[in-house]
Amino acid sequence: MMINELKEDARQRMDKTVEALGHALNKVRTGRAHPSILEGVRVSYYGSETPLSQVANISVADARTLTVTPWEKNIVQDVERAIINSDLGLNPSSAGEVIRIPMPALTEETRKGFIRQARKEVENSRVSARNIRRDVLSDIKDLLKEKDISEDEERRAQDDVQKITDSYIQKMDDMLAAKEKDLMEI
Repeated sequence: MMINELKEDARQRMDKTVEALGHALNKVRTGRAHPSILEGVRVSYYGSETPLSQVANISVADARTLTVTPWEKNIVQDVERAIINSDLGLNPSSAGEVIRIPMPALTEETRKGFIRQARKEVENSRVSARNIRRDVLSDIKDLLKEKDISEDEERRAQDDVQKITDSYIQKMDDMLAAKEKDLMEI
């Protein structure tokens, strides 16, 4: 039936929204070293901007240090420069072929800034989820207008779509709570 297809479409689109939120929150830095921090860094590699993860190995040395090992010795400086220019506020230092990146401790001020950033990302995702809900509810109303479904079916479908939306918004709120907890730890 069409209503089930609409609900499934809503679920899939909200899944994508939650997935995108996960990526966005990974980019919000915490004091802890995590390879995903460098996700957006691109290195000039043979004339093209290439994601860092495609030209180097990124690993966690300890809770506060990342190590980056480029696959080719001749690009160590390029990788270092890319990290410095990435506006992540990181100061890499290379020793031979390995680049060490200490994670700066977060000040109260930077923590609050990162929490604001995380909340903004979550709010944008909530808005996306509500827009998806609005689209699906509009499609359900069209089915009612076309007399493809009864008013009872419409009401039931609206309730279901609201429940789906609520569950995804709850997931987003949980992700935010986890990120905030992460940011408040030393």
